[in-house]
Amino acid sequence: MRTESNHIEYANTNESGFSILETTIALVLMAIVGLGTASAFYYSFRTTDSAGNRELAMAVAQQQMEQFRTVEMSDGSLAATAGTSTTVTSSGRQYTVLKTVVDSNVINGEPTVKTITIRVTPNSDAPWATNVTSLFGSVTLVAQRTALTVGPNRAL
Repeated sequence: MRTESNHIEYANTNESGFSILETTIALVLMAIVGLGTASAFYYSFRTTDSAGNRELAMAVAQQQMEQFRTVEMSDGSLAATAGTSTTVTSSGRQYTVLKTVVDSNVINGEPTVKTITIRVTPNSDAPWATNVTSLFGSVTLVAQRTALTVGPNRAL
């Protein structure tokens, strides 16, 4: 009489797979790569926003300079606005505009050359936008205006 046992033998199949340790290490590496990518996107967004601020600041500075170009040199409004700081809003963003007018060349008590400096600084919560020494800081335009009188060696 033959007796059969009720146990089942499992064959050694050498099945391979990922252990929990290998899976955990892979997840940690993927998280590090994902955080690095997210950081790069944030830096890119911040840089793009700062470039937009500088572009609008340049437009504001050019507009302010054009206003000075339409004023007569002998007009008192050039001297009246010198050294003033105003806040300008352009495209929903605020900028501080500092205007400086200096008589560069004075002959017989009359200025013949005026140096006009306009500095526009974005008013932003970001510290890199208001730092005037950084790449993303303020925009400064400098122009010289001369007298509109005809020189001694020229005729109209």
